[in-house]
Amino acid sequence: MQLKALGRLVGILAFVGLAACAPKRDLTPGAVISGPDEFAIVPPKPLEAPESFAALPPPTPGGANLSDPNPKADAIIALGGRGEATGAPDGGIVSYASRFGVDPTIRADLAARDESFQKARRALPKWPWTKNRYERAYRGLALDPWQEWERLRALGVTVPTAP
Repeated sequence: MQLKALGRLVGILAFVGLAACAPKRDLTPGAVISGPDEFAIVPPKPLEAPESFAALPPPTPGGANLSDPNPKADAIIALGGRGEATGAPDGGIVSYASRFGVDPTIRADLAARDESFQKARRALPKWPWTKNRYERAYRGLALDPWQEWERLRALGVTVPTAP
């Protein structure tokens, strides 16, 4: 009887061990796994009636409507900038962001530092089931949304919704 139970235990352990070695699917940071991306849904602006229906401009096929959402311009206006649709950066925001100076090689410097950081993290032991090392490299730098929510609430910052 004990031999039969031992055989079953060894069989279960072997099954669990083999299942643990199964390859994991590739992880993509920030990818939407299931369901809609809530940040991609932009509600339309409310419709407004013109002052005079006789003085409407001619239709422009493929052009923008007044009720079309423009998240970039809305964000610029919310941050205190001008919401003109010129395509050029808003001078007020750019000058405020560059008030302490601008490093023209910042992108190259950050890319080099990121590469050296990831090389240092690649020196860790490689396991056959860890295909994506990006998430492992930056795991310690990730924010815990619940902890950040509690921190902001303790500071008195109005947080409209939970993460």
